[in-house]
Amino acid sequence: MNEKEMISKVHSSVYHQCQQRGFAAPVDVLMDVGALTKEKYEGWRFGRVPYLEQVCNINLHKLSFIIGQIRSYANKSGYKPSFTYYKRWGMKKKNGARQTIPLRFSKSGAPEIERAYATHYVDEKRISELKKSKFEE
Repeated sequence: MNEKEMISKVHSSVYHQCQQRGFAAPVDVLMDVGALTKEKYEGWRFGRVPYLEQVCNINLHKLSFIIGQIRSYANKSGYKPSFTYYKRWGMKKKNGARQTIPLRFSKSGAPEIERAYATHYVDEKRISELKKSKFEE
């Protein structure tokens, strides 16, 4: 897939996610464009994989390109960046409280890379429309 096709797929994915639920998540875009399978994503969420980039089926250059395109499209569209804390699924309670183990996206664990993967982009206008239509039902 060439760069233009990738840009088109990424922008389309972000747009459709925002139309459906009011926000776009980079991990969902990666699944939409075929860089990540749902099974491998779930393996990462359950802690069977040390970091997300390990199970993506494209190279780091393309991953970086996709993340940049998500950010670029979100900025042009006026979406608000919102950091999301990703924690491991399936943790049992210890002493009445759930354990929370943060997940890593990259091998290096560099804060700017981790933040880029964990930032969702919120379409505030669409969120208010969705809330309004849900309230009317």
